[in-house]
Amino acid sequence: MAESAEESAREVLEVVPLVMRAIRAEMRRRGGHDLSVPQFRALNYVGRHEGCSLSTVAEHLGLSRPSTSTLIEGLLERGLVLREEHPTDRRRVTLALTLAGRASLEAARRATAARLGDALATLSPEERETVARAMAALRPIFTPGDQGQGGTRS
Repeated sequence: MAESAEESAREVLEVVPLVMRAIRAEMRRRGGHDLSVPQFRALNYVGRHEGCSLSTVAEHLGLSRPSTSTLIEGLLERGLVLREEHPTDRRRVTLALTLAGRASLEAARRATAARLGDALATLSPEERETVARAMAALRPIFTPGDQGQGGTRS
């Protein structure tokens, strides 16, 4: 069944929020155990963009710089993020994950992936293969810096 791009877009708009809701619910279920969803997203971004600035994290999260600064400050206090002077511009500050930050991020990823895996286990092997192919097709379209439209990754 060949769907139009608009029909495919409507499906993405319908399903992606449901998946994100499941991810958020899993992270909330784990409670104060480790990370909130915004903290997870911030760590994920910093981990993928070592040396990024507070402004780029704020832009990615869709938050103001002051809100992002508060969020990052909490991660700094927990020893999950490092704030360093930029190597060539002392006025700039860069962010990087600590070993503890990497470990916390990986633990959150594993727990969330396990929950999503449980949900996907209800699909047939053929349906899971279809999901995998669809994700592989979407990844380059929404990966910043690629030839696609340039979306955001969490």
